[in-house]
Amino acid sequence: MAQNIYDRPEFFAGYSGMRRSVHGLDGASEWPAVRALLPDLAGKRIVDLGCGFGWFSRFAMSQGAASVLALDISEKMIARARADTAEAVITYEIADLEHLRLAQASFDFAYSSLALHYIEDFAGLVATVHRALLPGSQFVFTIEHPIFMAPTHPTWAADAEGRRIWPLDRYSVEGPRTTDWLAKGVVKQHRKLGTTLNTLIAAGFAIRHVEEWSPNEDELHDNPDWAEELDRPMFLLISVQR
Repeated sequence: MAQNIYDRPEFFAGYSGMRRSVHGLDGASEWPAVRALLPDLAGKRIVDLGCGFGWFSRFAMSQGAASVLALDISEKMIARARADTAEAVITYEIADLEHLRLAQASFDFAYSSLALHYIEDFAGLVATVHRALLPGSQFVFTIEHPIFMAPTHPTWAADAEGRRIWPLDRYSVEGPRTTDWLAKGVVKQHRKLGTTLNTLIAAGFAIRHVEEWSPNEDELHDNPDWAEELDRPMFLLISVQR
C-alpha cells in the first residue's frame, strides 16, 4: 500500500495552506506549461490519478469532459473534493494507485499531477494506464524531477561567488527517499529520468513531450521568488500517447 501521508493532520494542514491548494491550478507554477500539453478534453472519458482536492477534475469538466474518474488514497482529500464539487460528471473514489485496477479500453485521457513519485511499482501502474486507454489516447503527468528529489540537503549551499549549489546524493541509486516536507518521514520513490522514460516506452507508450520545467522571463517578473527554479528543475512534465 502506498504511504498515505496526506491524511496526517500536520501534513494536511500544511498542504491545505499552500498556494496551489488555495488558488487551485492558477496557483501552480507549472500549470501554464501543463495546460499546453493537454488535448481537447471535450467529450473525453478521463481518469485523474491522485486527484487531491479535485482542481483538475473540475477543470476537465469545465472543458466539456464526458466523465472524470478522480482517484486519491487520501480520505481527507476526497472528502474536500466532494464538498467542493456539485457536478455529477465527476466521480471521486478512494484508491491506492499501487494496486490500481481499471477496466480495459475505458478512458480517452489519463492525467496525474505530482503523485506518481510516491508510487513504488511505477511499471505496474503505467501498464495499468496503458491497458485502460483507447489507442491514440494521451497520458499527461507531472512528477518531482529526480534531480530535485536527490539532493543531500533540502536547502542549497553557495559557492565562493554566491551561486547556488544543489549537491546530489547517489542519483544513480534508485529507490525510496525519506524527507521531512510538511511532516516528518515522507517517503518518495526516486527514479532516474531514463528509468521513467524507458518504463513508459516498455509499456507501449510513445513519448510526445518531455519538459524539465523552469519559469520564463514573464513568470519570473511576476514571481521573483521562482528564481531558484533556474538552478535545478523541480518539476518533470511528460506527455505520452498510447
